[in-house]
Amino acid sequence: MTERALPTASYAQQKKRRALWLVILLCITVAGLFLCATIGSVSIGLSSVWQGIVGLIKGQVTDTESLIASMRLGRIGAAFLAGASLALAGCLMQALLRNPLADPYILGVSGGASVGAIAILFFSAACFAINIAALTGAAIITVCLYLLSRRSFGSLHGTTQILLTGVMLAFGCGALVTLMLTLAPPHDLRGMVFWLIGDLSGTPFSLAQLLLLMVVLCWSWYQGSAINLLSRQSDMAAALGVPVASLQKTLFALSAILTAVAVAEAGCISFVGMTVPHICRRIWGADHRWLVPASTLLGGLFLIVADTLARSLFAPVQLPVGAVTALIGAPVFLYQLRKGGL
Repeated sequence: MTERALPTASYAQQKKRRALWLVILLCITVAGLFLCATIGSVSIGLSSVWQGIVGLIKGQVTDTESLIASMRLGRIGAAFLAGASLALAGCLMQALLRNPLADPYILGVSGGASVGAIAILFFSAACFAINIAALTGAAIITVCLYLLSRRSFGSLHGTTQILLTGVMLAFGCGALVTLMLTLAPPHDLRGMVFWLIGDLSGTPFSLAQLLLLMVVLCWSWYQGSAINLLSRQSDMAAALGVPVASLQKTLFALSAILTAVAVAEAGCISFVGMTVPHICRRIWGADHRWLVPASTLLGGLFLIVADTLARSLFAPVQLPVGAVTALIGAPVFLYQLRKGGL
């Protein structure tokens, strides 16, 4: 009786520990939102941040500090959405491909967005069309990838074919971007490079992106048990009644959509989708019912901190946030690799 009760007690204890860490992460994320809003080329107090929030809700700002706070909160909100979207997309992509090195950009979706955005900048078109062009480029690559690898969904070795097809499409998009950078006039190169590395300056907070993130997050959490089986072995999942082909297609589509929207809004920001899920696995384990919300929160927090460093370290000069995430993410990833955490 006692021996049979031990695993149940151990699981309940583990569940409480994971829940506690998730609550702690949520509290740190909320605190980070407020704290990062006070930091910048002009320091402001927490009271001004709160007044900025009230002003955003009421649609009126009373003083200069509240105005600065409201502007920063909009950028911080956009950073959180981009980081959370990339981390969640990376978590789903690693489950789909069963590959710890998979990240949101590995299937070429970001490459398609880059071609669209750089083409708009290359031809000096209206800046408001950059997001539309980026989304269009990402959509075209996503459709091409699906058409080229649609027979791979549901097969035992299909993930390898999907991965290789995506890598080849990414190389092709990279070649097109390089050609446009080579032929572009010098005065347009800075804007192109900043977009390619990732830039959140002027990025607005998007309610549509928030709604998309919440829908994908809820669906992923609900399907957590099925994703757990799929991430281990597709034939085992199929034997246990999981609709492998349809689940793979859904994971592929949702990861591509999240990546396309994030890249269109913030540019190509590296290492968030690859590194954050690995950090979360060390704390919450491989159960996607915990891994999905943890990755979403930590991804948003990570990009908020990185963007705060990008706009504050050499203020008033702003660094591309993608360079900051790479400088932080690369050592963290190598440390995890050395410790055997992948």
